[in-house]
Amino acid sequence: MNYYGGCDAGSTYTKCVILDETGHIAAHVTTRSRINPVLSAQAALQEAVAQVPDLDRAEDLAYLVGTGYGRNKVPFADENISEISCHAMGVHVANPQIRAIIDIGGQDVKGIAVDRDGTVLDFAMNDKCAAGTGRFYETMAHAFEMSLEEFSNLSLSAKNVIPITAQCTVFAESEVISLVGEGKPMEEIAAGIQMSVAKRCFVMAKKAGATDSLALTGGCAKNAGLKDAIEKVLKIKVIDLEIDPQLMGALGAAEFARQQMRGSIKKGADA
Repeated sequence: MNYYGGCDAGSTYTKCVILDETGHIAAHVTTRSRINPVLSAQAALQEAVAQVPDLDRAEDLAYLVGTGYGRNKVPFADENISEISCHAMGVHVANPQIRAIIDIGGQDVKGIAVDRDGTVLDFAMNDKCAAGTGRFYETMAHAFEMSLEEFSNLSLSAKNVIPITAQCTVFAESEVISLVGEGKPMEEIAAGIQMSVAKRCFVMAKKAGATDSLALTGGCAKNAGLKDAIEKVLKIKVIDLEIDPQLMGALGAAEFARQQMRGSIKKGADA
């Protein structure tokens, strides 16, 4: 059996997915990115390949697509495809009914409109400011002296919301520290942070053409407080993906790899 790989070399995490010929996920890996994207991709690929008994090394993959921040540094990649296209395809594989995505990565936020075949209809990106990204949430969790998981659930118990006025990550952190020092309820401060990020997602949702529902991808999609805030602020349903939302880029890349080889085989047969 042939296997197809997708490696999403992100700024914060590197993800790898391996599909078999039927499109079944044979292996998947999520690991913290190193400074060197080549080493990050190598480590993720090796760990994923080790999960597949029929594979000995990454070079044994029938086709490999690199994507993400460091996509041009993925070793042995046969092709590089943008993370926007790969996230759209990954979500299409997970749920073909979804037409709108907000992808919250380590350093940027994207709104993506998805066509019926998983291709991109339109997109918008905010890569000028770190506010609302994965890095932003890491900073906020650090200010609360909590893990990301603890922080993501904190706002769910809030009875009120304390607005966060600062738009910059640095200033927002200072504002949060001041509020904590004043003895304000931490869950209400957290609710203010989540609401602030949800409001920043409004433009992205509009650009993605979201009307009644959308999907979140990226590591921040696991943030329960953010999901709740988006549903309240945007008045729109956030659809849960049955596959880890952080893997969508790598999954889409692997599916592109599978389609590429199937297309090549078909062309060869037609010839």
